[in-house]
Amino acid sequence: MNICGLGQGTPSLIRPTNDSYLLLVDPLGNAGDVASARGPRSYLTSTMTERFDCFYCRDNLHGKKYVQKDEKHVCTKCFDKICANTCAECRRPIGADAKELHHKNRHWHEDCFRCAKCYKPLASEPFNARDDGKIMCGKCGSREDGNRCQGCYKVVMPGSQNVEYKKKVWHEECFKCFECKLPIRAQSFLTKGDDIYCAPCHDKKFAKKCFHCKQPISSGGISYQDNPWHSECFVCRTCRKPLAGERFTAHENNIFCVNCYKTDVAKKCHGCKNPITGFGHGTNVVNYEGYAWHEYCFNCKKCCLTLANKRFVLNGDHIYCPDCAKKL
Repeated sequence: MNICGLGQGTPSLIRPTNDSYLLLVDPLGNAGDVASARGPRSYLTSTMTERFDCFYCRDNLHGKKYVQKDEKHVCTKCFDKICANTCAECRRPIGADAKELHHKNRHWHEDCFRCAKCYKPLASEPFNARDDGKIMCGKCGSREDGNRCQGCYKVVMPGSQNVEYKKKVWHEECFKCFECKLPIRAQSFLTKGDDIYCAPCHDKKFAKKCFHCKQPISSGGISYQDNPWHSECFVCRTCRKPLAGERFTAHENNIFCVNCYKTDVAKKCHGCKNPITGFGHGTNVVNYEGYAWHEYCFNCKKCCLTLANKRFVLNGDHIYCPDCAKKL
């Protein structure tokens, strides 16, 4: 069958002329998808006096309609029965009187060339030819092939507001905190597994709580005896001096700098009257009947013998070894 092409532009319908053919060639779809159409086929009415027969049934074609197929003259009946292409949609022959569209060696009736999704006629419209053989309009093709939102699983249309994270995409309004369900938008966010959290909800749900103020620690912080602290909470109980990187001691769940502990908290040695701090020399302490001594101060008043872990006698404010006590 003779087929000729038209230039790029608006689809055009060529009416039958003396050459007896009706052709429609249309540049459609993406990347040069082109559908061509013809028909109803034009017919020649012969006025010749010599014999002019159908190639197949040999009926005389003088004064009758016929179709020229591969340089053969065929009556319309034989054409429909033998030569007609099969419609890719309805699987019926595309007869001589029907308009036919073709694309990449596939053929359709004009009325069958529709979007497989919304059934919109596509004879004069852009279309997408998919690998599975389906024909779709541009809108349905974009929805079918486009990225799907990880929140609502609907297609994210090109040009719409969206959020991309780790090769996944969301509608802007679907990119929500897993806890409070509010859209993240321009806020910072954190993840836990596959779930997304705004910073306040993440801190509230997962961040460690400060041992002192019981509020979440979002960044930094100090650990002491396996308990986390805000840096600003880890200060001396008395003078409020920050103790990060400083010497300190703890007493009854409170922490103190060295100076404040000596003056306000530490017991006084019954021997030397200085604070028993536990810092450096004098770490070991001897306690007896409400009195406390540095270990190195717990000596016999008379002979200076150390009495730590030994028998001793308390006489007034002083201690003595048993031998010296006998001489008093």
